[in-house]
Amino acid sequence: MTISMYSAAVPMMKTLLGALSANLDKAAAFAEAKKVDPAVLLGSRLAPDMFALTRQVQIACDMARGGALRLAGREVPSMPDTEASIADLKARIATTLAVIEGIPAAEIDGSEDREVVLKMRAGEMSFTGQRYLIGFVIPNLTFHCATAYNILRHNGVEIGKRDFLGSF
Repeated sequence: MTISMYSAAVPMMKTLLGALSANLDKAAAFAEAKKVDPAVLLGSRLAPDMFALTRQVQIACDMARGGALRLAGREVPSMPDTEASIADLKARIATTLAVIEGIPAAEIDGSEDREVVLKMRAGEMSFTGQRYLIGFVIPNLTFHCATAYNILRHNGVEIGKRDFLGSF
């Protein structure tokens, strides 16, 4: 049995981003209960050379939104990185989910061999759709969601593995 590109991409994206949004709810509740300025959480990072929580969430959203749109053969409009609060980050996730949910399965299915070209600082990277999804989008989305989870966990937000996995 084969799995469609849509089935491999969209449910996973929705689950990870939904869990990330729920973890941000727990972060807001934690900050309020412990009298911690939410900006402390938003600016936290695991290592000095890693991005802070805010950027991890932004990149996770960009990865999911860009991944789904590119697989559908659509342009990826830029999204400014202006989020300054937990509510702003949750709104970015909601916007991302709305974009992903608005793409019909038929636009993503059959994209296995579609050429996907990314313009990166180091130059262009070219993939087939399947390699792009499996070798680039899924690992990057998972990494940034896991890093956001780890930042929150490291700062004392009471979340566990089930919170990372979300509802599936």
